[in-house]
Amino acid sequence: MGEVVDANSTPVTPRPNANSTPVTPRPHATSIPVTPRPASVSPTPPISAPPSQFHSPSLSRSPLLTPDHIVPSKTPRNSTPRNATPRLRTPRFMTPLGSPLRRALQLTKLDPQDAWLPITESRNGNAWYAAFHCLCSGIGFQALVLPVSFTVLGWAWGIIALTVAFAWQLYTFYLLVQLHENTETGIRYSRYLQIMSANFGEKKAKWLGLFPILYLSIGTCVALNIIGGSTSKLFFQTVCGQSCTVKTLTPVEWYLVFASAAVLLSQLPNLNSIAGVSLIGSITAVVYCTIMWMVSVNKDRLPGITYKPVRGPKEVDRLFEVLNSLGIIAFAFRGHNLVLEIQATMPSSEKHPSRVPMWKGAKAAYAVIAACLFPLAIGGFWAYGQRIPKNGGLQSAFYAYRRSDTSEFIMGLVSLLIIINALSSFQIYAMPMFDELESIFTKRMKKPCQWWLRIILRAFFGYGVFFLAVAIPSIGSVGGLVGGISLPVTLAYPCFMWLRMKKPKKYGKMWYLNWSLGITGLILSVSFMAAGVYVIKENDSKFEWFKPK
Repeated sequence: MGEVVDANSTPVTPRPNANSTPVTPRPHATSIPVTPRPASVSPTPPISAPPSQFHSPSLSRSPLLTPDHIVPSKTPRNSTPRNATPRLRTPRFMTPLGSPLRRALQLTKLDPQDAWLPITESRNGNAWYAAFHCLCSGIGFQALVLPVSFTVLGWAWGIIALTVAFAWQLYTFYLLVQLHENTETGIRYSRYLQIMSANFGEKKAKWLGLFPILYLSIGTCVALNIIGGSTSKLFFQTVCGQSCTVKTLTPVEWYLVFASAAVLLSQLPNLNSIAGVSLIGSITAVVYCTIMWMVSVNKDRLPGITYKPVRGPKEVDRLFEVLNSLGIIAFAFRGHNLVLEIQATMPSSEKHPSRVPMWKGAKAAYAVIAACLFPLAIGGFWAYGQRIPKNGGLQSAFYAYRRSDTSEFIMGLVSLLIIINALSSFQIYAMPMFDELESIFTKRMKKPCQWWLRIILRAFFGYGVFFLAVAIPSIGSVGGLVGGISLPVTLAYPCFMWLRMKKPKKYGKMWYLNWSLGITGLILSVSFMAAGVYVIKENDSKFEWFKPK
């Protein structure tokens, strides 16, 4: 007779013995599931982001993906339940830094909304794209104001200040490229504010970095609108000719035309999609800078020009004028708020980190930048001396003094190239603002922006910049102030972040170098801002606000 199994009793699984034959349990009348599943628990929602984006955290925003969302593997029905800690199963293809990230996943909050934002939406960039973006953002209208600083600093100090500023910003550029990826944790800092939050904390990062970064992007776009609008007027007058009877637009209307063109072009979705735009902007910048300094040097110098530095009657005026001129040079080398963003568009792996193609593209771009900025500043000051207008710089001098002995084709070509470059540069400097505006929506709604909302946000920014461009009287009046505000982002903060993240040997060469440059940068920033405010205040009676020319 066989054994009778009670239907209400719980079967006991026999434990295998090393010296005995395994016993196969007989079928039961009923079985109780090992792992009960409550019906009220809903399944984990899917993450709307491609796997390649999971390695890009947004430390300044609320995360959408945490380790709690990861579901452990299912336990078989007939196996004994185990109270083991669930492992994070992250395939290597999900992150370019697979091994370090596996160790850091439990401590790092990832943010899949990066796949919805303009800067990190596409990651197929390369060294060529990096070179185009760096060149487009590093050269342009700001170079035309450099000879104005020479009128106050003179030959010797002007060249020294320009050389030191170029070497300094190139060094901090290198620091940011190396800090983009943390090899210990596997984290990529895709935005400047993110790396500041990781180093100084979220609150300090907002106080120290948010205003300069936003001011730098908005201030540059305002200056580009001023340059583009005023140059559009000159281009129309050159093409139409002196005998033209067509009524031209007012300066405000020309600003509006440029703003509308910039808004239309800004509908390109992400940073990688404007690589062709940056290439066009780079070519036009190199061409018009070369034409302007070569034509100016090729012609005879203006009669009666001098190279003696212009100084005010008071000691205070002289000091602030020198500081404001140094701020103009610092303004010419702004753009570090775009370094991490450009590098974030590249793929990365342990064998092929993104810092290699990024630095390769940056070196090529800055070699071209040096070949344009130094001849432009030195040649422009040699050709026009103290007669360079403070309002407009070399561009105003070129149109004022070379119109009579230069063909209309050259004058019109230079104007057209400046307009195209301003439109192209507007896109790359506005991209961080587009990213910030869209992040507010994605953070709250947990979904990407609709196409119509993206159009509204970018149009709102473009026409807001137009309003500010109409209000500000000139670029020369605010160049030193913008340079002072943006200087910590370019020359100071990267040094402090290197000390905190890389931890160089105390009292070593790198330790002394970064501390010295960081502290000096902060002191110069405060000095340049004070000088910029003083110059604007002293010349306020000469400026006509809300009356662009």
